[in-house]
Amino acid sequence: MAGVPVHGPGHNGGPTLEPGGAWRSYAWKQARAELLPSLPLPVIQRRLKRAGELGLDFKTYARVRHSAGRDIVAILFSNNALRLVREGQGLPEARAAKLRGLSDCGTGLLTHAPQDPDKLAARIEAAHDIRLAPATQAPRLSDTWGQTRARIRDLLNAAGYLPGAVVLVGDTALEADWAPTAALAGHVTAEQYFGP
Repeated sequence: MAGVPVHGPGHNGGPTLEPGGAWRSYAWKQARAELLPSLPLPVIQRRLKRAGELGLDFKTYARVRHSAGRDIVAILFSNNALRLVREGQGLPEARAAKLRGLSDCGTGLLTHAPQDPDKLAARIEAAHDIRLAPATQAPRLSDTWGQTRARIRDLLNAAGYLPGAVVLVGDTALEADWAPTAALAGHVTAEQYFGP
């Protein structure tokens, strides 16, 4: 069909930058705004409170909740996100304070080898009175996608969490890939969650 652009994979079909782009951009933004639901004030207030309980900013919470289609019940942390990369490292106090501020949500821990997940979780609990359970070994680089999915889902099943209601806080691109692989609610970078 002449004059109709053909978009490749990953293109969202948004407005082009050809002449008349300002009008198309305006129309595009209006159409997107009309798609978003207008929520009653009490719902927004409840969600603001829930975002705070989870330690998430409202925009991130709203994005994850919208894409998951349900509320978040637990957060999984990688040892990298907690800045516990080497054996014997202490949890930075700013991160410990953020974890102590969480309420009405479960927490879990994924640790990369050679760290032992149970020992690391016990050390965090003893030093900071923060319980990260369940804890298990993180997927290995050599794991297939199926093995990665199974490892994370086994951890969540043991704790009684639905994968689609759990957010992963990670610190590497590999960890970011775990969220879609295990069909988690979403992934949040450690910098976004804890700050720079």
